[in-house]
Amino acid sequence: MLSRRNIRIKVMQVLYTCNRDKTLDHNDIHAAFKASVDASFELYLFHLYSLLFFLKVSQEDASNRKAKHLPTDEDKVFSDKIYSNAFVRSIIASSDLSALFKQKNFETLLDKDVLRKIYKDYSKTEGYKAFILSDSDSKEIYIEELLSAYKFMAKHEYYSEHVEERFHGWIDDKSLILGTMKKTLKSMPVKSRFFMEYVPQGETVEDFGTVLLKHVLEEDTELLETIDPVLENWDASRVAIVDMILIKMAICEMLYFPTIPTKVTLNEYVELAKSYSTDKSKDFINGILDKLMKKLTNEGKIIKEGRGLVG
Repeated sequence: MLSRRNIRIKVMQVLYTCNRDKTLDHNDIHAAFKASVDASFELYLFHLYSLLFFLKVSQEDASNRKAKHLPTDEDKVFSDKIYSNAFVRSIIASSDLSALFKQKNFETLLDKDVLRKIYKDYSKTEGYKAFILSDSDSKEIYIEELLSAYKFMAKHEYYSEHVEERFHGWIDDKSLILGTMKKTLKSMPVKSRFFMEYVPQGETVEDFGTVLLKHVLEEDTELLETIDPVLENWDASRVAIVDMILIKMAICEMLYFPTIPTKVTLNEYVELAKSYSTDKSKDFINGILDKLMKKLTNEGKIIKEGRGLVG
């Protein structure tokens, strides 16, 4: 579920927390990293729960339309088929997923009135109206509309505000969650424990994220000694905190991850600087890392596996 870029962001954030709170020890920081990783999965689950309720509002809509004294032609043909179909039922049928929803207390966490307001806007869209009128039961038609429904909900300002209030990592994880949800919907009907495929674990989290964090924490003094000579007229204490964290992370990545090309590492941290530091940081970090890459390569400290991985 989590890419290396997602992991880099989480490592950067916990290292920043460590810098600001000197009472935290290494165990605290590793625990914070794990909690951040777990929060991404919880956010994915919350989106699943939100979408299921959003779609279920169609049942309320159908009931209200049928109760009208003078229903319109549109009311007469309306149904809750966006919710009552084999594809959505395959998700609802997962007892393990329902147990997770209950464990996370999503019933209380979700503001259902917000979802009802968003559904009201969605029900007025031409695409949804056309779906209701369509007599096709093809998988493609249903998946396309379910994707449209999710996209409408997830991008609605009410929902964005609602999620941001409850999940501090929403902005950082937004593209990740949107992508994972789309993958889930495209794979419907799903198997009972389909969501386990998206539990963050394995190589990206443990072998990359945890190891990267460990090296940065344990080798802080050595990293500063490596960085200081290439700062030229800059004093290390004057370098922006985020910039220094990114530089340290990049050095560790170059030194301890032989399968990641150095240019990939350099480009990744320059990109992170664009999003998380000052306007001038990307050029500063690019210059410093380029010098460090050449210096450490010449000293034989950067060893990469495979052709073309250095340079």
